[in-house]
Order: sequence, then structure tokens, then C-alpha cells
Amino acid sequence: MENNYLLNTHYQFELPPLPYAYDALEPYIDTLTMQLHHDRHFQTYVDNLNAALKDHPDYQSWSLEKLLRNINWLPEEIRTTVKNNAGGVFNHAFYFSNLAPPGTVLSESLAMAINATFGSYEAFQKEFKTKALSVFGSGYAWLVLDRDRGLRIITTANQDTPLALNLCPIMQIDVWEHAYYLKHYNVRADYIDDWFHIVNLDQASKNYAHCLAEIE
Repeated sequence: MENNYLLNTHYQFELPPLPYAYDALEPYIDTLTMQLHHDRHFQTYVDNLNAALKDHPDYQSWSLEKLLRNINWLPEEIRTTVKNNAGGVFNHAFYFSNLAPPGTVLSESLAMAINATFGSYEAFQKEFKTKALSVFGSGYAWLVLDRDRGLRIITTANQDTPLALNLCPIMQIDVWEHAYYLKHYNVRADYIDDWFHIVNLDQASKNYAHCLAEIE
């Protein structure tokens, strides 16, 4: 699923601005973390991906999603670099566009699907938190839709994405320490609890509708 938050989904990739102010997610995520995470970490993945593709014009027309879904078709000398940095661009674009100040709500269709799968939104939160805490080192936890139209919670390591697993992402939390260390130190559980206040449920609902349409 192409992320509309990106200014350019093909080479040369660009760092998009945050869709809200740096301090908009206070007190749940602090301003300095947002600045460093977005302006430095995200920018580094954009720069590295552009550098990897600079001398390979045959792949510059490929979208970010096409690169990630077809990584084994790339020349061996750039395959790992593109995989890691294209994943970093996709994951960060998804992360920042799926956060918002408190007040967003689930659509009726996604709420019903979550209730049917997990029993309740509260039960989903508990399972999602458990999965996010289970990530060893750096990575992500995701709510995804599979090809049987079922909801699943998965984790990915480093900058891997659900796209390589043929899964459609709906919701995601970044549990690399740079996403929370300045405020929450090494207490990932507190960061996850705060993240639930600012996950963009409106956007997650749109993602769910998009995923359903992709499968049909």
C-alpha cells in the first residue's frame, strides 16, 4: 500500500514534513524525540536509499512498495542496502502518519473486526502490547490484514515490513529505542501505554478499508 504521506514514492525520495507540530503529541511523546526521530533518523534512511539507487537507473522508476515486494530482483550489490533503507523509509512514513493528537476514533467496520477477532478493543490492546514488548532489540509491532481478510498482530525485526509477508498493514508501533528513550528511558511498556493515546485511529480505519479493497 503506497503511503500518501510521502511526497515522492519513487527515486529521488524526499523527507516529508510531519503532518502535525513537533510538540503536538505531548506529553505522550516529547518534542525533542519527535525532532530527532523525524529529522535525523528518518532523513538518514531517505538519504541512504537515494544513494543506493543513484547509479542504478533501471530501478529508479520502481515505487517504494515495488522495491520492498521485489527485493530479490535487485542486483546483489545493492539488495541489502535497499532492503534496509527502503524498509526504514516505509516504516517511518507509516509510523509518523499514523500518529495524531488524542481524539481520533475507530470506524465501525474496524471496531467490529477487532471485537470479532480479539473480543474487545481492550483485549486487542493487551495482546498488542504483549507483542510489542516481545520484540527483541529493534523492530515493530503491527496490526495487519491477511489475504483471508483476517486481522493478525505480528512483529518485524529491524526495518523489515509486512509487505514481504504479503500482509497489509493497518496499525504499527516503532519500538526502536530512539522512538522513546529520551522520555521513557528503557521502559518500553510505558511508551506503549502512551502510544495508545496518540495512535491515529482515523488513519488506521482508512488503512483497514484500503486493505479490504486491495484483497477484493
